[in-house]
Amino acid sequence: MSAKANWDAELYEAKHSFVWKLGQGVIDLLDPMPGERILDLGCGTGHLTDRIAQRGAEVVGIDASPEMIGQARQNFPQLRFQLQNAGEMKFEDEFDAVFSNAALHWMTNVEGVAAAISRALRRNGRLVAELGGRRNIGHIQDAIESVLCHFETVTMPKSRTYFPSVGEYSSVLEANGLEVRFAQLFDRPTPLEGTNGMEDWIRQFKWYYFEQLPPERRREALDEVLNVLRPILWREDGWIADYRRLRIVAIKM
Repeated sequence: MSAKANWDAELYEAKHSFVWKLGQGVIDLLDPMPGERILDLGCGTGHLTDRIAQRGAEVVGIDASPEMIGQARQNFPQLRFQLQNAGEMKFEDEFDAVFSNAALHWMTNVEGVAAAISRALRRNGRLVAELGGRRNIGHIQDAIESVLCHFETVTMPKSRTYFPSVGEYSSVLEANGLEVRFAQLFDRPTPLEGTNGMEDWIRQFKWYYFEQLPPERRREALDEVLNVLRPILWREDGWIADYRRLRIVAIKM
């Protein structure tokens, strides 16, 4: 997770467990084996770290968020978690695999993270990851920016996310000694929990846009964003997020 974000770990656990639950397919792609040493990069609250450990692998989870690491240690005290920035990892030739689910897109030091992953892997070790791909949450992002640009106190912040195309991310990995063997970009419209699902999602992942406004105007701006999104992302049974995901398998040469 991003070192710059102040994560609400309790809200994440209560309303956004789909993030790690949808990661089960990435674990199947990883196919961890007993005795392998695996790094869970951007481990969040530790649920997928635990799933990997259940397969018999020795796993280390790292995350740049103190809130997430604290929750992970509380959830799974038997596992090893470290508070660490991915681009500053000191691991060298230590892991058979690096696994990452829904985290690499928060790491905007893209080249630095790719180099650190490559260093951490043993030769022929593998990176297996899923992250947001090109135009991930495009409707949500467009709605937030189109509404907030009309508020005089708001300056659009520098992006805190990185949503690459297949070619763009493959080039980054291969420049750092990681040969891409599999890459898939796909749409995954994702249901959000409850009638306030979109509001909860925005408060968890995009609230830094609204924090530029006086507190008394944040509700107004949020309601405007929801009104823009309702014809696009509301279904009879609730909100969906317009996710697009990129899955990657790469081997250290």
